[in-house]
Amino acid sequence: MAGAYKAPKERELRAQGKRTLRRLLGAGLQVFADRGYHAARVDDIVRVAETSHGTFYLYFTSKEHMLGALAAECAAQYEQLAAEVDEIDKFVARFFEIYQQYGPVIRAWMERHVTAAEVNRLGVDAFTHIAAALAKRLQAVGAPHDMPTVGAMMALLERSAYYQSAGAMPEDAAPAVAGVLKRGFLVPS
Repeated sequence: MAGAYKAPKERELRAQGKRTLRRLLGAGLQVFADRGYHAARVDDIVRVAETSHGTFYLYFTSKEHMLGALAAECAAQYEQLAAEVDEIDKFVARFFEIYQQYGPVIRAWMERHVTAAEVNRLGVDAFTHIAAALAKRLQAVGAPHDMPTVGAMMALLERSAYYQSAGAMPEDAAPAVAGVLKRGFLVPS
């Protein structure tokens, strides 16, 4: 995680500070989802968080800093998920859950709305680890594990999770996507 994009460490905060930080981060996600990252303003975030500008600036230097903190959280969850690829049903369900929670951050990465290289690197690294884990899983079952195959799997995962978060796919789409991955990719050639 890039140093400039760390939120205050939760162990350094008291209980109320932890709650305030979580409230601010939740408000940031909500505002980024509702307005889009570029249109979001600190005013909007503090209104949703029901706090002051001063409180916001105790935790973050800007909305970009907040996005970076959210990106670091999201990347950490996807990094952890990469180790869980052996159980495809659970893996896909968790991938969708993380996407649902951090969709505005992931969309900012995917749509290249983030200008901070450190924040973009978090997304690239997280998705690269997932792709590498999927390639390893494919190799273990004797299936093709080349870049086009892994890229197709990643595209299916990301776009399906995106459409679900946008309401264009049913909320229970993860099992269907897991089935497609198992039948279409995780069978020996």
